[in-house]
Amino acid sequence: MLGHEGSGVVEAVGEGVTHVSAGDKVLLSFSSCGKCRSCRHGHPAYCVDFLSLNFDGRRPDGTTPIGSTTGEAIGGRFFGQSSFATYCVAHARSVVPVEAADEDELAMLAPVGCGIQTGVGAVLHELDPGSGDTVAIFGAGAVGLSAVMGAALTPAAKIIAIDIVPSRLELARELGATHTINGKEEDTVTRVAEITGGRGLTHALESSGVPALLRQAVDSLAVGDGMAAVVGAPPVGTDGTFDVNFLLNGRTIRGVTEGDSDVFDFIPELVGLYRAGRLPFDKMVRLYDPDQINEAATDAAEGRVLKPVLRL
Repeated sequence: MLGHEGSGVVEAVGEGVTHVSAGDKVLLSFSSCGKCRSCRHGHPAYCVDFLSLNFDGRRPDGTTPIGSTTGEAIGGRFFGQSSFATYCVAHARSVVPVEAADEDELAMLAPVGCGIQTGVGAVLHELDPGSGDTVAIFGAGAVGLSAVMGAALTPAAKIIAIDIVPSRLELARELGATHTINGKEEDTVTRVAEITGGRGLTHALESSGVPALLRQAVDSLAVGDGMAAVVGAPPVGTDGTFDVNFLLNGRTIRGVTEGDSDVFDFIPELVGLYRAGRLPFDKMVRLYDPDQINEAATDAAEGRVLKPVLRL
């Protein structure tokens, strides 16, 4: 059973769970072991068991938390939670207590658990642009636009959003982009050079998972301190290319999972920013009832909504 970016109210907790209680409002995010070096040093997104805990559907002992009416095991624990359901069994390290005024706000907050924290976290935790820097976001989907909002929280002088969908570029402007580039109509690398006065990008984030855009991001980096963060996830086995010599003068490529976020600290921070009006991700969210699931899927596929949220 799939599902991620869940939100809801705790019905019951298992033995040893102390950070939430029945009745608490919570957001659901990825799972981690809590014991490996990465987890112990505040980087659970780089947990050594990240893949097995989030994507194989089974507990470490091979069992699953759900089954059919005939007793057949059904894969669960996707993203540590399998929240595509009226009720779900979630790993304790996936459950984060948050403040929410009511169920409407709690539903709106659901995307914070993955897409929002991925985009904002990659900018704040990994790229960390400073005064006068230029940040470019390659791909203006939900993660890319979250990165735009994250960049708008920094002292960066220029924030460039790159996509081929005009409505997404328009929304990027609303969310903090100072410049936009339509990659279908302009040569992106040339346009970036113009915007930066020939220096190139101090920071780039590739969120689309398209290898050609990653190459554009790398080719646009500044000498000495240009860094590209890669968050887009193409199919397993996808290759990307870059000129090795181009990296030798200080340019950097960095892979990032879940914004390198510690969910118990960062998710409440993001919720606080949203409630303060400083992270207006509600502009890309639309709520759907369960009987509108096909409409939600169609709207997402045809670009009418960036982040559809099914409210069960």
